[in-house]
Amino acid sequence: MADTVLVTYGTTNGSTAEIAEAVAAILRKDGLTVDSLPARSVTSAARYDAVVVGGGLYTGRWHKDARRFVRRNRVLLAERPVWFFSSGPLDASASERDIPPVRGVQRAMDRLGVQDHITFGGCLEEGARGRVAGMILRSGKGGDFRDFGAIEAWAKRIADALTQA
Repeated sequence: MADTVLVTYGTTNGSTAEIAEAVAAILRKDGLTVDSLPARSVTSAARYDAVVVGGGLYTGRWHKDARRFVRRNRVLLAERPVWFFSSGPLDASASERDIPPVRGVQRAMDRLGVQDHITFGGCLEEGARGRVAGMILRSGKGGDFRDFGAIEAWAKRIADALTQA
């Protein structure tokens, strides 16, 4: 059984962090010891038995902090069970169908033997930082498209895999 789990994420406006916190809460509920931290603040994954990495999607790429975390810790991640999630579509598409990982995330998954990847809907609301975010909001395409029921179900599958290992 994996006892200690890192849930780490790259986010700009906090939406991906909220998804990561929801994942961490389910893992804790199933008896796992979990740290949920921004990817830029994690110096090493060495003390964790398993890792969940999430990244917000921006113009077809994972958030830079998630990418950098994976690159810095690739040797350690290859030795542990790892799950990836992405967040970003600003519509209902993530709830309606399986959205495959973007190319860079797929490459990392193949190199590391990642257990699973899922894409969740994103959230972009008033007050979001960034020029592009402002343009999206002004065009009326913002909103909260996260499905916390789906997030919890995915986290429960991870918890089951870790507690039954």
